[in-house]
Amino acid sequence: MRTRISAALDDVVLQCDTRTRRHAFKDAPGAFNGLQLANGGRVTKIGAAVDAGVIPFQKAVAAGVDFLIVHHGMYWDMPRALTGAAYRRVATLVTGNCALYASHLPLDGHPEIGNNALLAKQLGSTRRRPFLVRDGEAVGCIADTRLSRASLRRKLEKLYPRVVAIECGSARPTSVAFCSGSGNSAVPELVSAGTDTLITGELREEWFNRAQEDKLNLYCCGHYATEVHAVQALAAELAEKFQLSWEFIATENPL
Repeated sequence: MRTRISAALDDVVLQCDTRTRRHAFKDAPGAFNGLQLANGGRVTKIGAAVDAGVIPFQKAVAAGVDFLIVHHGMYWDMPRALTGAAYRRVATLVTGNCALYASHLPLDGHPEIGNNALLAKQLGSTRRRPFLVRDGEAVGCIADTRLSRASLRRKLEKLYPRVVAIECGSARPTSVAFCSGSGNSAVPELVSAGTDTLITGELREEWFNRAQEDKLNLYCCGHYATEVHAVQALAAELAEKFQLSWEFIATENPL
């Protein structure tokens, strides 16, 4: 019988920690970046998903994944009793011998495989500067652009199934800010950062008035949709390094 190629769980976790610079980011108190649940100690197939949840866990196990990378971890409000949905999440992983690794802000702000760097790359931008610096680390980025506002919108509408555009800023922006997922903390910093255009996942209703007042262009492309990129990039790098296969575990999240 042919032996399946595998890697030590500890080695895969160390590579994840090192590549994402996990310890450099001060994240939300309950984020708990890093290995959230171990398996039996070996990794044979890597998975990538945006969210932790019973359904993505079931899909991962069914696909033979035993190391799953997620952007949004298992729970953000520990300590929590392992009952109900929390129990089903853990039980699904344990029964399927699937380890879980979470990486939130480190996979938003990474300058090469982060969600925001990859969003900028999608639009052909390469020269970037830091944006949304938190505790010394940039979570977002700002990139120069030669695209008109109309061209920018057309590109986004080809890339993402649902784009909400609020266009009150310049018709020819010279730069674009990127903040994947929730962009609520980004809007107040746009003007001081020297840009009037933001590409993000979602925003609260109140920012429409701010866009009119401050003359901003705001593009919401979906929280989930803007955060599929980094977990896939990390999974692909790990698969190449350890000579393993990998798979993206998609869900039907429309938000």
